[in-house]
Amino acid sequence: MAGSAKILPGEFELIARLCAGIRPGRGTIIGPGDDCAVLAPRRRPILFTIDSMVEGVHFKLKWAAPHLFGARALTVNLSDIAAMGGRPAACVVNLALPKRTSLAEIEGLYTGLRRAARMAGVDIVGGNITRASELSITIALIGYLEGRAMRRDTARPGDEVFVTGTIGDAAIGWRILAGKFRTLAPFSRKHLVERYVRPAARLLAGERLAGFSKTPTAIDISDGLLQDLGHILEQSRVGADISPAAIPLSTAYRKAIGDDLSLALFGGEDYELLFCLPPGHTEAELSRRLQIPVHRIGKIVRGRRLTLDGKVAPRMAGWDHFRRFGAAR
Repeated sequence: MAGSAKILPGEFELIARLCAGIRPGRGTIIGPGDDCAVLAPRRRPILFTIDSMVEGVHFKLKWAAPHLFGARALTVNLSDIAAMGGRPAACVVNLALPKRTSLAEIEGLYTGLRRAARMAGVDIVGGNITRASELSITIALIGYLEGRAMRRDTARPGDEVFVTGTIGDAAIGWRILAGKFRTLAPFSRKHLVERYVRPAARLLAGERLAGFSKTPTAIDISDGLLQDLGHILEQSRVGADISPAAIPLSTAYRKAIGDDLSLALFGGEDYELLFCLPPGHTEAELSRRLQIPVHRIGKIVRGRRLTLDGKVAPRMAGWDHFRRFGAAR
């Protein structure tokens, strides 16, 4: 649809068109249309996060329907709220649009964004539109806490390390969209691509984890399992020993690259939760309480080293915007 001959409306007409389907809830006093949004005061700690999706870096519009990327842009922010154990409330959106972007693409992005916001209970309360050389969607999201925040600096030696869902699928999905794995069976291709273009923010799991009597240490897996675990280890001043055999892989992942764990360890874009708890919790119990499969993959240890079955983990990087190498790309 890029390069459509249809002329885009003016900035303010386009804003009005995109906001026409937005219906703020009771937590919003003034939504889109004024200089600022006005939110109802809450007697709870506020969470505030921001993230961007840039075409050519995170996605290409030709890969899938625009509504999928509109929804994805919000989901990656929702995942940050989930990792803190919070509940999302309201967001503002900035669209940076190159001249080649068609009206249908813009409306598609916003259709997916509005749908994802409704499903998550998020009010879209304002934003901005600007011209740019590359298409990008930046979302600033506010949430709140019912109880205590899950943090990265509270892991202690003896804690066990768990992850939700399966790991590594999205990294393969990205590569499929980029033209690799052409001989993979259609069912496996579909599953892996879906995990990339339709990630799920584990909001319910995060909120329930935050309600445990011992608040877990937690992070969402966006930049790679080992890199994100490394953030916990650095801030908690501890080490970890991970069992590669325990890392949960999907059937589609195994059909794509067998027992090669490189994309599970370093791939990123999973948006699953990685969390640490004192001993005493089984996988079955946690899966039941969080309503999603949970797997124990290792333990927190003294010292500052990250090891795989006792051997120092390889020095590979996960995703980093300012390094040439990024395993997920």
